[in-house]
Amino acid sequence: MDLKSLVRSIPDFPKEGILFRDITPLIADPDGFQELIGQMADKLKDKNIDVVVGPEARGFIFSAALAQAMKVGLVLARKPGKLPYKTISYEYSLEYGTDELQIHEDSIKPGQRVAIVDDLLATGGTALACAKLCEKAGGIVADCCFVIELTDLPGRETLKDYPVDTILRY
Repeated sequence: MDLKSLVRSIPDFPKEGILFRDITPLIADPDGFQELIGQMADKLKDKNIDVVVGPEARGFIFSAALAQAMKVGLVLARKPGKLPYKTISYEYSLEYGTDELQIHEDSIKPGQRVAIVDDLLATGGTALACAKLCEKAGGIVADCCFVIELTDLPGRETLKDYPVDTILRY
C-alpha cells in the first residue's frame, strides 16, 4: 500500500514557505492506518520492547495503536500539570525558551526497554527530551520510531545516540 498517497501536502502552512505534511487522511483511512501500525510494529518486533512512550499530542495516536498491536504498555509523556499522580520531569530547550515533559514516576520500571513513538521527526528535540526522561526513570531507549521523517532537518543527528526508524521520508 502506498502510504504516501494518504498524506496530504499543504503549501504555506502554518506559514509561508512551509510544506505541511498532513497525516489526517492517513489515520482516517482504516486500511492505511492498519498498514502503518503494522509497518511500525515490524520495525520494533525484534527489539524486545516492554513499553511504548508517546509524547503529547499526536504521539498519543500512534503510540496507543502500536502498544495495542504489540501487546505492551503505554506511557503518555505530557506537558506539566496534565498528569494526576507524582511525576518526573525533563526540561529541554527550544528555539525561543524551554519546554518540559512529564511522566508518572512509576510508569517505567528500571531496565524496561522503551520505544518512543511520534508522528514526525524534524529537529528531534521532543524525541530527545522523551529519551532523556525515559532514561531518568531507569528505562532503556531501544528505539525512536516515527511516521514521517523530514530528512532535510537535523532530527537524526539530534538522536544520534539512539536507534531511529521511520516509515515515510520527505
